[in-house]
This record gives sequence, C-alpha cells and structure tokens, in this order.
Amino acid sequence: MGGEHLRVRTLGKVDASGRSFDLLSIAMGNPSPDAPAIGYFGGVHGLERIGAEVVIAYLGNLVQRLKWDSVLHHQLASVRMVFMPMVNPGGMWLNTRANPQGIDLMRNAPLCSQESVPFLLGGQRLSPALPWYRGAEGQPMQDEAQALCDVVMDELCSRSFSMALDCHSGFGVQDRLWFPFAHTAQPLHHLAEIHALHRVFGQTHAHHNYVIEPQSLQYLTHGDLWDHLYLQCRERHPQHVFLPLTLEMGSWMWVKKNPRQLFSRHGIFNPLIAHRQQRVLRRHMALLDFVGRAAASQARWMPEPSERALHERQARARWYPELPRPTRVSVPA
Repeated sequence: MGGEHLRVRTLGKVDASGRSFDLLSIAMGNPSPDAPAIGYFGGVHGLERIGAEVVIAYLGNLVQRLKWDSVLHHQLASVRMVFMPMVNPGGMWLNTRANPQGIDLMRNAPLCSQESVPFLLGGQRLSPALPWYRGAEGQPMQDEAQALCDVVMDELCSRSFSMALDCHSGFGVQDRLWFPFAHTAQPLHHLAEIHALHRVFGQTHAHHNYVIEPQSLQYLTHGDLWDHLYLQCRERHPQHVFLPLTLEMGSWMWVKKNPRQLFSRHGIFNPLIAHRQQRVLRRHMALLDFVGRAAASQARWMPEPSERALHERQARARWYPELPRPTRVSVPA
C-alpha cells in the first residue's frame, strides 16, 4: 500500500518447525545520510505480541496518511523512519520468548555486566531449557539479533542524530520508558540529551502515564542489545548522538483486570480482551508519533553545549542521586 514511498529489505531468514520466515525492515522518508533517523522495533520476544502489534499499527497509520497528509510528507522530507516490527518471528510462531534456538535475543549481545545481576533474569549460560539463556560463550550473535544490529548500524548510527524505540510488554503495573544502561548502574554519555528529551515530552504530553528512567533502576542484565549498540555507535561514531529507548508496557494491568489471563502463556504479556487490545494500540500512538517528530526536529530541543552541564546535573539528581561523583561509562578502545 505504501508503494514507492517504502523501501523493504530482507535481512535474512529463520526457520521454525518447518516454516521459514523473512526478517524484514521497512524504511520511509529521507534517505540522505545527513537526515536524522528514528527506528521502531517490536517482537524481540516471541510471547510479547502486543509490542509487534503496536509497531505495525503505527506503520499502518503512516501508510494510510501518505494518501492525504501533507504535514506527514513534509516531516518525511526531513527524517528517515525505519521499522523492524517483528525481530523474532520464529519465537512468535512457536509461542516462546526465545528464538527457535532457545536463546533470549535481549541477552544475546557480547556484553557482560561487571556488576551483580539477578540470578537467571540477568542472563545465564547454563541451559536453553531455562529462561533468559544468553547462548554459549564465544558463539556469534543469533541471526535475528545480528539483523537488528545491522539495521541500527546502517540506518541509524551512521547519522549524526538518531533514536530508536523498542516495544516490549510484561513489566509491572505502569508503562515505562527505559534508556541505557542495563549492564551498569552508571549513566550513559548522552544523559543531557536524554534529560532534554524527557523535559520536552513532559511539556508536550503533560498528563502522560509513563515512568521514564534508566533500566538499571529496576535490574541489571548481561547481553543487552541496546547497551551493546549504543557503545558500538559511540566507538565508531563518537560525534554522533544515538538515543535508544525501550517501551515496557505494564502487562500486569491487564492481568489485574482479568486474573484468568494468568493461566494463559500469552495472557501474562498481552491484553486478551479485544477492547483492551484496541485501547493499548490507541494509547501508545501518541508516543510513537512524538519520537518521530522529536527525531525530525532534534535541532529545536537538543541542548546547546552551554546547557549540557545543567541538564546533566538535573538528570543526576532525578535518576542517579546516590552516585558519589559524576562518572561515565568509558567507551571501549
């Protein structure tokens, strides 16, 4: 339906129970390397269908608007928008969190925390029969994880400014927006930019219900793909700004309203009643639209060099009050 406005890439194939699935990315907007970019990702965990559905719903919204929305065409002239709605189609087909090889893609990056992580939850190499399996030591990343990394490095990190939003579900009773790091309690280099984005989002959507915080405030993990990609981007393009965000939809809200969902594997992570699913799909459209506009308009809200110190102090007071001194994670040489 998007026709000439869309560029579709097949990044590879994965097999699951005799079926073969393409790993697809879809891009629209300005292909110039000078344009900022925003990436939308979903379906990293096969059980969290609602994440893929939110990304697909927003992609469908944009495609329908291409027919009549001149404001959208103006926006697309200044930004690149990239979608990978279903990172783990094999896991979704098999109704598993992990991919068909039993590996949790969000624990699969070659990055280890030097701090204490929760047992199992933080990533483990004991067995694929246990949850949160990282894969064998020294094994290359899984095809799905590598495809996501390729899209991010090619389409996002290669530009001077980019953002990403990865849609998940299953944590708590409130929707959360996480930013790196997950492997350390120390702040990321672009803390001032994250705080400026947090401020403009609060000003624009004054009554939003998202908790915005570093993932490390909840728990630490090994092998987080977004930590890995952020550090890779810093290493290869130290002057570029890449801001990856993770939407964790609070699926316990759906269970609370319908306790019978506890007896369904999908019910723990997804709204099973039709009107609740529709409400979730509506609820997050404003967020997905906001990050796209923020990427396109980054020059209007990004802190000036003279403002970065103030933003960083305010961010530390909000998110890292117990840190004894202003330290940053060093970029690997």
